Amino acid sequence: MALFDLPLEQLREHRSASTEPEDFDAFWDKTLEEAREHELHARFEPVDTGLSTVQVYDVTFAGFGGHPVRGWLRLPAGATEPLPLVVEFVGYGGGRGLPHESLLWASTGRAHFVMDTRGQGSAWGAGGGTADPVGAAPAYPGFMTRGVDAPENYYYRRVFTDAVRAVEAARSHPLTDAARTVALGASQGGGITLAVGGLVPDLVAVAPDVPFLCDFPRATTLTDRHPYREIGLFLKTHRGRAAEVLRTLSYFDGVHFAARGRAPALFSAALEDQTCPPSTVFAAFNAWAHEDKAIEVYDFNDHEGGGPFHELEKLRWLRSYA
Repeated sequence: MALFDLPLEQLREHRSASTEPEDFDAFWDKTLEEAREHELHARFEPVDTGLSTVQVYDVTFAGFGGHPVRGWLRLPAGATEPLPLVVEFVGYGGGRGLPHESLLWASTGRAHFVMDTRGQGSAWGAGGGTADPVGAAPAYPGFMTRGVDAPENYYYRRVFTDAVRAVEAARSHPLTDAARTVALGASQGGGITLAVGGLVPDLVAVAPDVPFLCDFPRATTLTDRHPYREIGLFLKTHRGRAAEVLRTLSYFDGVHFAARGRAPALFSAALEDQTCPPSTVFAAFNAWAHEDKAIEVYDFNDHEGGGPFHELEKLRWLRSYA
């Protein structure tokens, strides 16, 4: 599809109609406080990958509810001093993959931690290994309506909490430098990055690419592509519950986390993106609170965004921060 959203000059001014809950901060403070009642128990087991330039560790840590969450930590082989840390979150349906994958960031001399997403890892890539042991009320197949009856039950409450704990776990390794921590990811990983950027106060930079989970009131009525369409299909069956659902989603909207962003940020958007429409991305970018922010726009791309071209932009950009 060619351009379908707002013109670029309007995108640069677009603001979300999502209403921030009055108890947004209290909700997340309580959520993280409860998570931290469980010991982190971060374990790093070396993996024999056959790689000579990168050392990989199989990581397990306690996420939401103390549930075990998996990840990979990749370090340049032979590292002896704490390194800048890149914490990455993956896209919808994917998992942490295999230990020899995703070697870019370790190849730059940084530590690279990738978090498995609970309950996912079965739609693309090489899979994941983290279960989601929490039940939920009736939901449309997928993850977008699991527990959507109440913020306390919603699936992404667990995922965003896992993500904050993932930063804490990665920082606990002696060869990572907590003072030089970057969060990044694309699509769902970009949405998780925004949440982490709003919940972790001392990151040095964030880089959300074509982020998902932003500007729910607009996204759910603008695109009929999944995953946002899961919400519409739920409401197609559960008539009259739109206000209730949007209230739950408002606690997880990247726009509200962006308003609390305290680190420099590099966003990306694609103007033909029907999965994460550009207006929803710009809603989060325009709300990002830190004044040091930029957005790369890819005029003729769909949800693939800038792909390897944007990786080059991130490599250049991150030199100033970590």
